[in-house]
Amino acid sequence: MTTRTSERVMIFIDGSNVYHSLRAHFDRRNIDIGRFCQKLVGRRRLVRTYYYNAVVGQKEEPGRYARQQNFFESLAAIPYTELRLGRLVYNNWPNTPPYEKGVDIQLATDMITHSYKDNYDVAILVAGDNDFVGALQAVKDNGKNVEVALFGKGWTSMQLRNVADRVINIDGRFLRNCWK
Repeated sequence: MTTRTSERVMIFIDGSNVYHSLRAHFDRRNIDIGRFCQKLVGRRRLVRTYYYNAVVGQKEEPGRYARQQNFFESLAAIPYTELRLGRLVYNNWPNTPPYEKGVDIQLATDMITHSYKDNYDVAILVAGDNDFVGALQAVKDNGKNVEVALFGKGWTSMQLRNVADRVINIDGRFLRNCWK
């Protein structure tokens, strides 16, 4: 596949997916998001990176909250990167783990909105949730190209793989020079 340096690229990252995938596949989480995104973009022009996550409860998990805030501060230092936040819902904590609200729909909405505003030529989705298939198809139907960056084996997230114009497999070789 030939990429054109004039292609405008936006990256949409499901932060929770990246965090859990790094932990599961590499037993570490200390990725340099700026280097990682530059590797995804290659020689094309990065317009913006959107990083989606949910804020950990300060009262419920003070240590994790502090670490997350430090990470968010490091994201703010990366040029052309925006943090988009949903929330974590704590019901029956600590017996039941919290769950995210508003993150996936915000990511899908932003991807589609920027597509229709013609803010990019290529959308790169870093996520493994098949719920994004409809959003990716809407972006393609608007004449844009979509790439999906996935962790794991070739049989994972088959619906995302099938809808994508290009699949980027995130493995140890891809992540070389992307660690802090």
